[in-house]
Amino acid sequence: MTEATPAPSERGAAVGRGIGIGLMYGLWKPRVLGAWRVPSAGPVILAVNHSHNIDGPMLMGTAPRPVHFLIKKEAFIGPLDPFLRGIGQLKVDRTAADRTAITQALGVLADGGALGIFPEGTRGEGDFASLRAGLAYFAVRGGAPIVPVAVLGSTEARGRLIPALPPLRSRVDVVFGDAFDAGDGSGRRTRKALDEATVRIQRKLAAHLEDARRLTGRPVKT
Repeated sequence: MTEATPAPSERGAAVGRGIGIGLMYGLWKPRVLGAWRVPSAGPVILAVNHSHNIDGPMLMGTAPRPVHFLIKKEAFIGPLDPFLRGIGQLKVDRTAADRTAITQALGVLADGGALGIFPEGTRGEGDFASLRAGLAYFAVRGGAPIVPVAVLGSTEARGRLIPALPPLRSRVDVVFGDAFDAGDGSGRRTRKALDEATVRIQRKLAAHLEDARRLTGRPVKT
């Protein structure tokens, strides 16, 4: 009989937030806009664009609430495995329907927590151009509003000391958008309903990203 995977710890996520605050504000200069748009209590999903490895930690250190991120299992190696679990993060196998990760993520929402998701599934251009259906599933099934988040500036330049990271003390913008519901109000959870929800979500996230670029003076893609 296999041992059940423990539920992610809210206290651990709070510790992770504290670590994120120290590291992100210590190494860079985050400019946070619209954090008040994140509901102060109750289930919520933070949908973040993903173009650099620091995007997740940056959100953990700038969000007004502790965040439980769905993170690819490949990151849980060596000492990072117990560390990431200890700070309330969720390991997910992206190659299959990971029932454990799904159950844990829905548990976070059922407990009124904040779930962090990279809707594109992997690091890329960070433009929300290709969304997976997982975000719609968690939003509809978990009854949680989605707050779009744009992390901008993490890929515009390379650091001299550590080329894989943005220049130390450079500005990174984190822009939170208005919360919205993914469903159509019918409560349907069919494949068609989730596909339709994914289209609605993509439009909202893409529009927020464009607005965030204009607001922060970052280049707007045409």
